[in-house]
Amino acid sequence: MIQIPTPLGRSPAPRAAASGIAALSIEHVTHHYGPRVALDDVSLAVAPGTFTALLGLNGAGKSTLVALVTRLFGIQRGTIGIFGHDISREPGEALRGLGVVFQPRTLDLDLSVQQNLLYHAALHGIGRRDARTRAAEMLAQVGLGDRRASTVRDLSGGQMRRLEIARALLHRPRLLLLDEPTVGLDVKARAEMLGHVRALVHDHGIAVLFATHLFDEIAESDQLVVLHQGRVLACGALPAVLAQSGARDLHSAFMRLTGAAADRSGAGP
Repeated sequence: MIQIPTPLGRSPAPRAAASGIAALSIEHVTHHYGPRVALDDVSLAVAPGTFTALLGLNGAGKSTLVALVTRLFGIQRGTIGIFGHDISREPGEALRGLGVVFQPRTLDLDLSVQQNLLYHAALHGIGRRDARTRAAEMLAQVGLGDRRASTVRDLSGGQMRRLEIARALLHRPRLLLLDEPTVGLDVKARAEMLGHVRALVHDHGIAVLFATHLFDEIAESDQLVVLHQGRVLACGALPAVLAQSGARDLHSAFMRLTGAAADRSGAGP
């Protein structure tokens, strides 16, 4: 069910599944950079086996949220859980269930596709034989099975992103977190990468939180979280967000939601 908090950003996290165990549960998270509030009482949930788009303009707080989920930043206020494991109290168990693709690319360009994966597997304590098996499996899933011997710098931007997804899945997490992964890709590469990610959800039951500022990357079947100036303005299936806002398309709905937020904060006309 869509939730548009009043006041904004003060709603409880929606239930992700009938079992009550979310792939990702973020509850009342607030984060400050000095006096500036980057996240203001943010609550959201990602259900197992679903694609959830985290939509927000640059500066909305998406990357801060990713940094908190991955423990790059410590949680100042609130709780974050991954499949029921609190990341502050059980960081090892929680992060074992998480795969991440950050916005900056982090591949070694001078190594081969397979060498990048084997190195990452070693960091996770995966034995070499098992790592080779998993690498072949993941590369097949992202359509790079024939490029395992290629040097990474010889790949296209879209292929590099798919390789990063394969790397993030090597330790077989059940939740994949992607922070603006299509930045710098052309329209065709963006569409192909989104297709691969949605296939992981549909075919393998992986839960995905996909942070983006691009409206055309969101499909009607997606769950949607609208984040604006550090506050959650709406959570729910895309058709429900449109119906609740009284808009015909996502762009119009976003403008209405963010306009209402400005009015309520006293920033409107």
